[in-house]
Amino acid sequence: MRKLSNCVVLLLCLGIMQLPGLCLAQSGGEICENGRDDDGDGLIDLNDPDCTCAIIQPKSLIPNPSFEEFSCCPQTRSQLNCAETWIQASEATTDYLHTCGWMGWDNLPAPLPFPDGNAAVGFRNGRFNQQMDDPNWKEYTGACLLGPLKAKTAYKFKFWVGFTVARESPPTNIVFYGATDCASLPFGKGNTAHGCPLNGPGWVELGRVFIQGANQWIQYEINVTPQQNIHAIAIGPDCEVSAPATNPYYFFDNLVLDERRNFEYAISAKGFPCTNDQFFLEVPKIDGSNYQWYKEGIALVGETKANLQVKTGEGRYQVRISDDDGCRVTVPYVHLFPRSTNFIARKICPGTSYNFNQRQLRSAGEYIDTVKTIHNCDSIVRLSLSIEDDLIDTVQARILEGEQFKVGSRLYGSPGQFLSTLKSTIGCDSTVLLNLDFYKIFFPTGFSPNDDGKNDRFGFYGGEELQRIASFYIYDRWGGLVWSAKDVQPGEEAAFWDGTARSEPAPQGLYTYVATLILADGREHVRYGGVTLVR
Repeated sequence: MRKLSNCVVLLLCLGIMQLPGLCLAQSGGEICENGRDDDGDGLIDLNDPDCTCAIIQPKSLIPNPSFEEFSCCPQTRSQLNCAETWIQASEATTDYLHTCGWMGWDNLPAPLPFPDGNAAVGFRNGRFNQQMDDPNWKEYTGACLLGPLKAKTAYKFKFWVGFTVARESPPTNIVFYGATDCASLPFGKGNTAHGCPLNGPGWVELGRVFIQGANQWIQYEINVTPQQNIHAIAIGPDCEVSAPATNPYYFFDNLVLDERRNFEYAISAKGFPCTNDQFFLEVPKIDGSNYQWYKEGIALVGETKANLQVKTGEGRYQVRISDDDGCRVTVPYVHLFPRSTNFIARKICPGTSYNFNQRQLRSAGEYIDTVKTIHNCDSIVRLSLSIEDDLIDTVQARILEGEQFKVGSRLYGSPGQFLSTLKSTIGCDSTVLLNLDFYKIFFPTGFSPNDDGKNDRFGFYGGEELQRIASFYIYDRWGGLVWSAKDVQPGEEAAFWDGTARSEPAPQGLYTYVATLILADGREHVRYGGVTLVR
C-alpha cells in the first residue's frame, strides 16, 4: 500500500488520476535500465536490490586460496594440515606459516607482510647439507578443486611467490600440475625421493613460469587450457634434478585459479579522458549478450553497446551484461580527469615583470593558476616568484704575491678595493666590492747552511695563514731534482731544505723551487721562485 500511495500522490500532482493502471505497473518493482526510481524506494537501477547481478571478477576454484582458514596454529615445520582443505601433496613436506604461531626458519626468513592475510606456505626444491644431499627432495602443495577445469576452456592461474635471501632462493621454474581424479592426492606415498608428480601416474603438466627474486613477493601467472577435465592440482618445483650448493626455498600465497575471461573481462579505457568526444570505455564483446552502461549505478539510457563514449564526466562506470543465463556486472571503473600539479620557482630583476599565463606579475609572492594541457586536462601550476635584490656583494680575498684574483672577466693582482658590475644568472646588474690583500708569507731569497745558527735552512714562514705544505721541490740550474718534501706541516724540520743533495753539501749557486701550499682559504696555491745558496 505504501508504494501505491506514493504513486497516487505523484499522479495527483501530475493531474492524471485517470491512469490508475500506471500505479500498479510502477509498484511492481524496479526497472533496471531506465534511470528512474520505479518502485519509489529511493533507490535507482543497480543501487536497488531488485537489480542485483553477480560481479564479474575472478573467484578461485582452489579452496582456501590464501591459507587463511585454519584449524590450528602451526608450532613447527611440516604442518600444512593446519590449513583447511589443503593437502600435503608430496611425501616431502611443505611448511605452514601463520602469524598466530610458527613463522618459518630463522635462516630462511619470509618477506613480510604476506600478500593476502596472515598465512603462507613454504616449500623446498631439494635439500643440501652436511648430513644429506637429496636433490630429489621436492615439496608440493595440493588441493582438490571446488569445480573441475573444463577441457578446452581457457583458465588463468595467478599467484604470489615469496623469495627469501638471495643465496637460498635461486632462479627456478614453478610448475602447475593437474590430475583428473582427486584420488591422485597425495602422490609418492612413503617415498620422500619420489620427486615431482610426473614421476607417478595420473598427473600432467598444465603450465610453468620462470621465477627470480630475493627478499620479496612477486606475482606470477600461468595460462592454462587443459585437454581433459582436471579435478586436482599440485604446485611446486619442476622435475629437473639439480645439485646447487644451497637449500632452495620459496613461499606461496593467494593462489587464484579461474576462467581467463573472468580476469580479462573488465572495463578498459581508450583515448583522452578530458575530451568528451575522444574518450571511450569498453569491454570485450560477447556474441548473444546485451549490454547496458551505468554511472554511479544509474542507467545511461540508450547506451547499450560494448563500448561507451563518455560524455557524462567523472564517476564510477559499470556495464551490465545479460544473456540467457542471467546478468553479470563489471567491477566499477572509476573515471577521473587526470590533474597534474607543477611547482616552479622564478626570480626576476627589480622593475621587470613575469608573464604567468597572460598575467604580468611584478611583485614577489606565491601564485596559483590552472592551465589546460593539449588534451584538455587541468594542470595546476604553483609559482613562487621572488625579486633579486640589487645589493653590493662584498668579497674578502687574499692571494700570494704574483697571483691574480678574477671577478667576472677582470683580473686583480695587487692589494686594494675594487668595484665590478656583473650580470647575474638571470641578467640583473650585480655590483661586487672586492677587498684584496696579500697573504703574509715570507719567501727567503737566499740562505747559508754553515751551521752558525743563522739562516741555515731554506723554507717558508707564514704563521697561521700557512696551514700545510702539500709539496716542495728544489731543482739545480740544469733542472735536476736535488731535494723534495711532501705533505708536511709548516715549522717541521722536514719542511726545510738543509742545503744538501744526496747527503752531500750542494754547491753554492742559484736554485729554483716549486711549492704547493695550502693556505687559510683551504685552497692550493702554487709558488715558483729562486733561492741562492751561499757558502
